[in-house]
Amino acid sequence: MRSQVIVSWGDGTAYPFDLEEVQPMPHDMARHWLDQQFTDMGCEPLRPTGKVLLADKVIAIAMAAGQSRFAEEAYRPWAKGFARAVSATLAKPVVRIDVPSMTVSY
Repeated sequence: MRSQVIVSWGDGTAYPFDLEEVQPMPHDMARHWLDQQFTDMGCEPLRPTGKVLLADKVIAIAMAAGQSRFAEEAYRPWAKGFARAVSATLAKPVVRIDVPSMTVSY
């Protein structure tokens, strides 16, 4: 089964993470990983109600991390961890995160 996460920055720059050969992250571990990143990076809820949807959390973390965390080789382990957590949490074979437009599509 195909498993891929693509993080795009809207200027034609995209960072695909092919997860077919990578050990899947358990769902509960993935949610915990994203929760921890959301807190550690000081992310704020995107909605005025304060409710944080999973897709909103993914976008907020990608925004807080910045393009360099996806582009630079030194951050590759973090970026792959992000992709694994996103794939496991959202449970979709292909996830596209468009950071500038703040959208997640499947």
